[in-house]
Amino acid sequence: MAGKADLDFHHVSGHTTRFYMPEINVGGAGLLDYDGDGRLDIYCVQGGYLDPAASTNCPTSRLYRNPGNWQFQDVTAQAGVGNRGYGNGCACADYDGDGRTDIYVTNTGTNALYRNNGDGTFTDVTQRAEVGHAGWGASAAFFDYDGDGALDLIVANYLNWSRASEVDCFSRGGLPDYCSPLNYKAPAMDTLYHNNGDGTFADVTIPAGLDKAYGHGLGVVTGDFNHDGRLDFFVANDAMPNQLWINQGQGAFVDEAMLRGCAVNSMGMSEAGMGTVTVDLLQRGALDLFIAHLVGEGNRLFLNTNGTFIDFITPRGPGSPSLPFTGFGVGFFDFDNDGVLDLFVANGRVRYGQDQLDAKDPYAEPNTLLRGLGNSEFEEILPRGGTDPVLLATSRGCAFGDLDDDGGIDIVVINRDAPAHLLRNRVSARGHWVKFRVLNRRGTDAHNALVRLEAGGRAQYRQVQPNEGYCSSNDPRVHFGLRQATTAERVRVQWPGGGEETFGPFGAGRVYEVRQGNGTVSR
Repeated sequence: MAGKADLDFHHVSGHTTRFYMPEINVGGAGLLDYDGDGRLDIYCVQGGYLDPAASTNCPTSRLYRNPGNWQFQDVTAQAGVGNRGYGNGCACADYDGDGRTDIYVTNTGTNALYRNNGDGTFTDVTQRAEVGHAGWGASAAFFDYDGDGALDLIVANYLNWSRASEVDCFSRGGLPDYCSPLNYKAPAMDTLYHNNGDGTFADVTIPAGLDKAYGHGLGVVTGDFNHDGRLDFFVANDAMPNQLWINQGQGAFVDEAMLRGCAVNSMGMSEAGMGTVTVDLLQRGALDLFIAHLVGEGNRLFLNTNGTFIDFITPRGPGSPSLPFTGFGVGFFDFDNDGVLDLFVANGRVRYGQDQLDAKDPYAEPNTLLRGLGNSEFEEILPRGGTDPVLLATSRGCAFGDLDDDGGIDIVVINRDAPAHLLRNRVSARGHWVKFRVLNRRGTDAHNALVRLEAGGRAQYRQVQPNEGYCSSNDPRVHFGLRQATTAERVRVQWPGGGEETFGPFGAGRVYEVRQGNGTVSR
């Protein structure tokens, strides 16, 4: 319904005749309340043109204000967040602790940081903040890895690439096509920035130890994966082993993905990691990892068992219907509010297929929507992607959030060289729900807080994690489906860095704020 809602964003990859590698992977979105009116606004990341002979009238990334009633206003020019770089993705967070959400954009080229001024405008502070690494930035995430109260930044980098390093590849049918990243022999080092607390960052990539492992980073997600009270991060790599950077304290990280079982699949093979998210599939307070993959590989769940991971493969698991597709954007949410997590995956090929599904777009595929049945089992919703008719596109990043605050999670999907899709949740017979904005002592979103909700005799867990998936940023509020329960009896928050508090009870059908220091301290 993007057209009906005045969301007129049309992605441009800039492809002309040469198959430049960045053209096939681009496209992310962010959901943020930039003007503080309580409604989620939409930021769509634009590509552009890599061919120097192509149009110089490049389209820009776009910010759409949400005034309600499913009408969105393009405020890009007024806000000053056009980003004329070749955009890949974004991460939204309040990096300077002033109570306003800022936007970080990853580019093929120099990345950009836009500081929210609080008056409907932003200022490009990339140079001052020193976060403009000129490489190929893909997904990014803000997290406070050293517990000093300021959000640091990790950027997954894909390739050391330039137009001069482009190589020619061909499809099985002999047609020019996009290459595998392995053709370039140029894996990149990811970039870690430490927030100095004064509006600037320091590049601590090498002191932190990230120069010990390179990869084709596309997805990144943060969390305390080994339950030691320190925040770690996971990088999904394309055609190379994944990396799980375990926080050693004192600003140091060590890649323990191979040791902990999430570097390769159960057959010992690297796969094409795209988007990645954390999920507590069994609702027991542990962060599992889910990764979207290339056609023929199947999307993969690594189940967290006390800090080590098991390649979780079952006939009705979350990866079961994914073999025919190439997944990018991904999200676990309770779309029908039945208290069980569901799964949406945005699909689209990266190379020509033998069975072209769309006459105009050889890379187009349907997305997939899986309904959670409990006990780690899922069933695919048909028509595919949960829409009728089925939407065929080369989908990349997608952002999840409740755009109209009716308790249903909606989706913004960015499609390569096509209009964005705005998917409004109209699931019939939804259960009750409740949402929480979880704030730290500074009054900003408590990234990586772990929230346990008890309602109707059941417990559910969510991590406050807006920066995940593929090149995208979600609603920072945590959402719970309650089935028929009308009250959440208790909410327990495990704060990043340590400490727990209990809040509640809460009535269903509302959005609440819970703030660190205002609850009952758990002992």
